[in-house]
Amino acid sequence: MERKITYFEESRPENTEIALQLARERAAELGIGRIVLASTTGTTALRAMDVFKESKIKLVVVPHQFDFKRKKNLFPEETIAVLRAAGHAVHFGTMLFHTGELYGSTTPMVMANLLRCFSQGVKVCFEIVLMAADAGLVTCGERVIAVAGTGRGADTALVMQAASSQNLKHLRVNEILCKPLNPINIDEALQMIKPE
Repeated sequence: MERKITYFEESRPENTEIALQLARERAAELGIGRIVLASTTGTTALRAMDVFKESKIKLVVVPHQFDFKRKKNLFPEETIAVLRAAGHAVHFGTMLFHTGELYGSTTPMVMANLLRCFSQGVKVCFEIVLMAADAGLVTCGERVIAVAGTGRGADTALVMQAASSQNLKHLRVNEILCKPLNPINIDEALQMIKPE
């Protein structure tokens, strides 16, 4: 079997359109009904809503959890209302790879840093699918497409079989649709989540 992977030479917001179109095409081919999408400010979520509006695909949008590195959440209430009115889900759950500090374990950060070796977007795709399954917004074993990025916008899309954080060993990556060719290093990734 052969499949095409799109690699982006640079991580930039302009990659979002391509990543979303790749996700839409593959979802249609595979009969996938849900896209799990990372969106910090709502811009990517609104763009995705437009890209998927002619399909029956539902979005599960996962922004940063409240009080994550800043006092004010960057995802506007108006955008939440627009997404939910269109039948999409918005979930502000605990960001699993950032819980180690709370509980005195380095395991979540080790996992996050390992996944960042592929790209920041790959790390986020794993995290948001686990979070969506923990919230009951996707079913364990359900095939979904996770879309995330580096900084602003989207540059990574993975076809995944969902699992909850309690059953991490069942999480699967079936296909890589797109990702950055040269992921940023871990220090750069950590700088992107610092308070503004």
